[in-house]
Amino acid sequence: MPRPTGRVLTLLELLQSGGTRTVAELADRLGVEGRTVRRYVDQLVDLDVPVESVRGRYGGYRLAPGYRLPPLMLSDDEALAVLLGLIAGRRAGLTTTERTANETASAKIRRVLPKHIARRLDPLLESLAFTDQPGEFDTPDAGVLLTLADAVRHRRPVSIRYTDRDGRPSERTLHAYGIVAHAGRWYVTGKDARIGEDRTLRLDRIADARTLPGSFEAPVGPAPAQRVLSGFATAGYRHEVTLRIHGTVEQIRARLPISVASVEEHEPAAGEDRTTERWLRVELRAERLDWLPPVLAALDRPFVIDRPDELRELVVALADRLTSYARRV
Repeated sequence: MPRPTGRVLTLLELLQSGGTRTVAELADRLGVEGRTVRRYVDQLVDLDVPVESVRGRYGGYRLAPGYRLPPLMLSDDEALAVLLGLIAGRRAGLTTTERTANETASAKIRRVLPKHIARRLDPLLESLAFTDQPGEFDTPDAGVLLTLADAVRHRRPVSIRYTDRDGRPSERTLHAYGIVAHAGRWYVTGKDARIGEDRTLRLDRIADARTLPGSFEAPVGPAPAQRVLSGFATAGYRHEVTLRIHGTVEQIRARLPISVASVEEHEPAAGEDRTTERWLRVELRAERLDWLPPVLAALDRPFVIDRPDELRELVVALADRLTSYARRV
């Protein structure tokens, strides 16, 4: 059952649609008695909403002619925060019995948004992708995010000022493919026009974004979210690890997802299907190796470490510790 405040707002929305509404009609729409409708009307009047009472056989309530709610004044940052919340709600499955809640909320907000903001939010809706269920995310700069979303939608080059993880600043021209939310951060994936290679860049490291003249062809191949995950799996780190694991792709992916490792996939031999266990080559890069031995143990599949030797030593050390624990009385 809706709260009283929600019913008052619903009453206001019904009156805003125009015309005179009878008490019986309003009571039926709100699911309350006639005297409760009158109490809600009194609350609107107390808020300086000019509700008029119309007497007679077809009487009821209406808003004073010419009255409109004042426009919803949102800054770019505020509008962006609302929209991202609605998108996250849709991804999390927050629905009503009839329609997705964020769709109705979005429609109401967009009716009263300043047009210049509403136009900039359309490209953002088309450009966003999530690699997993949304949770807590860094807050992106509204200007940067909206500019990149517009560049994605219209396939326009964009000039950015970027600072890499080592603190080195640079200016780049990016052909942006899409914007992706992953593991609490926002990323843009696209081609660095100067070097002609795909890159995945963190939005919080972009200080400025400016759309450039011209256009570029839409890329073929993986979707932006898939590009981001694949990029993480092959990014440069301190250690390069090569394994051979006996199992299926699904078994390996259960512990080493695509954002962590690449798995050599090939067509099964004659008479085999994709569920047949076989030796598969797995490659990944990591800053540290200490997390890998427990993951390999949890896989519970035969494996061979091709490189590095340091990982082999860590696995042996873990096995020795587990053996000593098992022997304790």
